[in-house]
Amino acid sequence: MDEMEEELKCPVCGSFFREPIILPCSHNICLACARNILVQTPDAESPQSSRASGSGVSDYDYLDLDKMSLYSEADSGYGSYGGFVSAPTTPCQKSPNGVRVFPPTVPHPTQAQHHLLPHTGVLPPVPRNSCLTCPQCHRSLTLDDRGLRGFPKNRVLEGVVDRYQQSKAAALKCQLCEKSPREATVMCEQCDVFYCDPCRLRCHPPRGPLAKHRLVPPAQGRISRRASPRKISTCTEHELENLSMYCVQCKTPVCYQCLEDGKHSTHEVKALGAMWKLHKGQLSQALNVLSDRATEAKEFLVQLRNMVQHIQENGVEFEACLVAQCDALIEALNRRKAQLLSRVTKEHEHKLSVVRDQISHCTVKLRQTTGLMEYCLEVIKENDPSGFLQISDALIRRVHMTENQWGRGSLTPRMSSDFDLTLDSGPLLQTIHQLDFVQMKVPAAPILQLEECCTQTNSATLSWKQPPLSTIAVDGYILELDDGTGGQFREVYVGTEMICTVDGLHFNSTYKSRVKAFNSSGVGQYSKTLVMQTSEIAWFTFDSASAHPDIILSNDNLTVTCNSYDDRVVMGNTGFSRGVHYWEMTIDRYDNHPDPAFGIARADVMKDVMLGKDDKAWAMYVDNNRSWFMHNNSHTNRTDGGISKGATVGVLLDFSRGILLFLINDEQQGPVAFNTLEGMYYPAISLNRNVQVTLHSGLPIPDFYTPGESEAAGSVC
Repeated sequence: MDEMEEELKCPVCGSFFREPIILPCSHNICLACARNILVQTPDAESPQSSRASGSGVSDYDYLDLDKMSLYSEADSGYGSYGGFVSAPTTPCQKSPNGVRVFPPTVPHPTQAQHHLLPHTGVLPPVPRNSCLTCPQCHRSLTLDDRGLRGFPKNRVLEGVVDRYQQSKAAALKCQLCEKSPREATVMCEQCDVFYCDPCRLRCHPPRGPLAKHRLVPPAQGRISRRASPRKISTCTEHELENLSMYCVQCKTPVCYQCLEDGKHSTHEVKALGAMWKLHKGQLSQALNVLSDRATEAKEFLVQLRNMVQHIQENGVEFEACLVAQCDALIEALNRRKAQLLSRVTKEHEHKLSVVRDQISHCTVKLRQTTGLMEYCLEVIKENDPSGFLQISDALIRRVHMTENQWGRGSLTPRMSSDFDLTLDSGPLLQTIHQLDFVQMKVPAAPILQLEECCTQTNSATLSWKQPPLSTIAVDGYILELDDGTGGQFREVYVGTEMICTVDGLHFNSTYKSRVKAFNSSGVGQYSKTLVMQTSEIAWFTFDSASAHPDIILSNDNLTVTCNSYDDRVVMGNTGFSRGVHYWEMTIDRYDNHPDPAFGIARADVMKDVMLGKDDKAWAMYVDNNRSWFMHNNSHTNRTDGGISKGATVGVLLDFSRGILLFLINDEQQGPVAFNTLEGMYYPAISLNRNVQVTLHSGLPIPDFYTPGESEAAGSVC
């Protein structure tokens, strides 16, 4: 009920409707509010207008004039509305409901004008040439002499507002409590007031005249309020007449006086009750559809709220994962930092050790040198020539030796004070700057587009797409089909396209298909499995692409001949590996008794020799008198009976038994030609220029033949 409250509030005052009137645009407004927003137009600009309820033009004609009547802020005013003139531009304000309202440009009415005239209970007269603008759609219309009384009162809306206000919880509260109302315990039917126990004892004591009042529970009092008698609707033009008919053309209730006056005499009218029931039914049907949409919207909102919860949970989980990953990186960096510091410490200690050793060595050597120098100086001071000369040579050699020792790099530091280690942090910093989120989830399951999936003969076309809300990157798709007998799935396509046609399937077989997507993170879930049925009948033609160049095809590749005197091979465009298949060829031309060969072959059969010359073909070649079976150039089972123009040669291939039979003119030619046949075979024929034949495929098997048990209820072509 709370959602309905905005429908029950006036767009001008923002409060519940009080005495609402219906404007021709179908919007509602309080009668007093309509009085307050009237605009008076000059007499010179006011044409002869019809009555405000839309006389002379239907109340619904504005639908056809919608483009002419829209309000534009950039325009100089309002467009015309039906038979009403446009109003001048007025400044825009907003009502408590947020709807734009256009106040009058004339001075505001006095307080007395805003309300009913004192002591009369009626509205004051409306000024002549007054204009009213709908506060919701901004359509403008000029009132006639009856003023606001020309608009019908919306008694239904008034009743809904009354019931809604009575049904509010406030109606079950005490109406005499000053601050926070207590819950009502009784209602006085005579006073029409809800009381709590303290207020009832204080204001409605059970004595004197009040003792005769009937007190009922609050819920019962609410029901009695709702059960108040209905107000009888009267005609706006004939106030003493009740509305009893409905004018279909004007779409408005009318009275008998309206029909007698001639205003609606030529219009189609119906009983008010019948139209009431009809429109109620139409509204109920529309509400059923709208209710379905509202139910879908509620379910969608539940889905969105669940998404909010999932997003919050996933966000917390993802943040925790991100913090853990960054902490792991920081921990790894700290470990590497400790390792590098250890290397620096070792280098530092090594340098200090070398320098300290050199200092110690130089100190000892300098002490020895200084001692030698002091000793030599003392020797020089002696005045004994002979004694000096006895030791001078040895001293000179020692001095030179000591000097040479200092001169051989002993005064060069053995270790540099600089550290020859440079930390190469550039790549790591670049990697850190490039650190970003990558797709870590596998793709969602694709959706098969059933309207684009189909089968044609023994081919199947499948199409799929990604889910609409999926943002996960996809590198490709994998399409899988089973073997048509409920066996295991196998991959038939891997790629980036989202449509694929699979050829070479078995006829009259049911295949299951599914597709999944993959990216660098892995392979996603499978789509739903789609079941597809291939054609029951094996229709095929000769294959021009694989035929020998001397072969000539016509009649949509159903008729074949050759422009060479040598035998040339042509095959069908469909291969068989399962089922029972039968096809025929009619001899259209047969000259000079050639030997055409009919049968089956592998895809890589030789095309420039008679069919059956190599080990890739199994055939029957025939002339005008007899026939032979041939495989790998081995001739067997000579049988009397040949062909001529108009003859028919039939080929029956039964994989259930693994055999091949031949027929001439609907009669079996010889015994079973070949058996133990397995694998993929193509219909084939070899002929020269003296023969022309026409292919007939998709035929039922001959009546005399009974297929194997495994195929008795299966594919028969």
